[in-house]
Amino acid sequence: MPSDHIGELKKWVAEHAHDGDAGASVPLGRAVELIGKNFGVQTHEVAILGLTHDERSLRFLTPNGLRIVGQIPLSSTNALAARTAREKRSEVINHFSVVPHASVFEGVPISETQRGDPIQKIMSAPIVVENRAIGVLQVSRKGKAAADAGADFTYPQLRELKTIADALAPCVLICNKEREPSA
Repeated sequence: MPSDHIGELKKWVAEHAHDGDAGASVPLGRAVELIGKNFGVQTHEVAILGLTHDERSLRFLTPNGLRIVGQIPLSSTNALAARTAREKRSEVINHFSVVPHASVFEGVPISETQRGDPIQKIMSAPIVVENRAIGVLQVSRKGKAAADAGADFTYPQLRELKTIADALAPCVLICNKEREPSA
């Protein structure tokens, strides 16, 4: 990520992590915009997932359209996000459409008038606090076919994604607490 974007993202995180400590909600839209610009993808191709309060599943924090769709059990053997959280290991897959995976979330329309294309290429990085996965950051390239999805992701980009995931950790921690059931 160019240093000006990293600086802007870290500043944004610091502001919102501080606000979240005071009980304010953390809107992730600006972070998603910066991440999307960095990797040359649309905002709906950036997903941030947080751990549920029972620590058995991941839920979408963004994109908004996926927040209400459902959760991904950490025990899932076909979900890249679950594997990323379980193993706390980043991964890039430039042939994702042929890898067995849970495609239910790809079928969710990205807007009222636009259906989403399948994910062709994806990077996935764990969001970790104190050696414990609290979420996952994913960036994808969608298209009807791999050739329509744009350039392959690279390993330097995967390292950038992990840096961004680490920077987002304080905000994801707050988002996870926002969803805890009341006692």
